[in-house]
Amino acid sequence: MSYSADSPGTGASPERTGRIRPARVLTVGVFALAGLLFFTSFNTAKGTNIRTDASLLKLSDLVQERSHKNKGLDESNAALRGDVESLAAAGDDGRTRTQDEKLTGLEKTAGTAPLSGEAVTVTLNDAPPNATAKLPGYPEPQPDYLVIHQQDLQAVVNALWKGGARGIKVMDQRLISTSAVRCVGNTLILQGRVYSPPYKITAIGDTGTLQKALADSPAIQNYMVYVNVYGLGWKVTDDGTVTLPGYSGTVDLHYAKPVE
Repeated sequence: MSYSADSPGTGASPERTGRIRPARVLTVGVFALAGLLFFTSFNTAKGTNIRTDASLLKLSDLVQERSHKNKGLDESNAALRGDVESLAAAGDDGRTRTQDEKLTGLEKTAGTAPLSGEAVTVTLNDAPPNATAKLPGYPEPQPDYLVIHQQDLQAVVNALWKGGARGIKVMDQRLISTSAVRCVGNTLILQGRVYSPPYKITAIGDTGTLQKALADSPAIQNYMVYVNVYGLGWKVTDDGTVTLPGYSGTVDLHYAKPVE
């Protein structure tokens, strides 16, 4: 007759009964780990709700806070620059007039002075989240197909420069030679400030030439496929005469420095 190892009355040897079964070791280990996790969570939370406690600053809140702060600094910098220009004009004489005219020309070229003229505005927007393929032969959209990407904004800006734009504004900021159009996720980060779609890009120049440059751009032609198939937003308007603001931020270049 054979007996199972757990059956009573089997007459198991002392060596057998003195061992701890692997299943019991595993059970003890699981409970010990659970206790450690519970203690760690309690010690971290200190009685607060980790998920919903308002005192815990979210990264998105920090980004928005810094964006608003940068906007305020830009406005303050622009006001101070206006004060400096007013003081310089009040003390002007014939000896500095030539230098002032030269400086004014440099400011227009650099984009730090307001610029007026005929303009076009391009508006780009995300597609509806429930969008489907509108034309046969195309796959159903991935989430990546339905949002504006950095290369889309760059394609519009590059086409407008190529079309002879004398000045460009993205959202409410003037672009200069050191401006970088960058996206993180589906948000635009421009000169320290954060924007969400729809994105508006306004350019001053010959409106016919600007619109032709947009139509001739291979990158924009590719974007238009997604406009027609998945419903990405695209709108070009002739704005008549507008005035672009001068760039009011710092013009200093920043370089990476080695850490010693």
